[in-house]
Amino acid sequence: MKILSPRAHGYVDYAVAALFLLAPSLFGFGGLPETLCYILGALHLGMTLVTAFPLGAAKLIPFPVHGGIEAAVAVLLVAAPWLFNFDEAPAPRNFYLVVGVAVGLVWLVTDYRSSYATTTASARYRPEHRSFS
Repeated sequence: MKILSPRAHGYVDYAVAALFLLAPSLFGFGGLPETLCYILGALHLGMTLVTAFPLGAAKLIPFPVHGGIEAAVAVLLVAAPWLFNFDEAPAPRNFYLVVGVAVGLVWLVTDYRSSYATTTASARYRPEHRSFS
């Protein structure tokens, strides 16, 4: 059931980037979990800005590729507390688990094959849009 449009997904992406950047202050954790949040927030913001969908600025990454990256990130977020050895710290562990599950759910309900999303990037490269003058 793909109920989330590319535009709505864009709003969620910007909110997730902001959440990563604000989480250490909001939930009071530091160290490696804090550093990972800042890195993930910056990367998520960057990927969103260069994705070919209605809220992307540069439209370089096809929206389905964006979706594949998010699926992998969801799994890594859930595993992060154990991969990076902060599974005994409740605040960052719970944050990463909840955000990982949420990103996975967003991935499940997003229409990554929407013609509206995929045509915004590919339109520049279709022969009928080239100028031969």
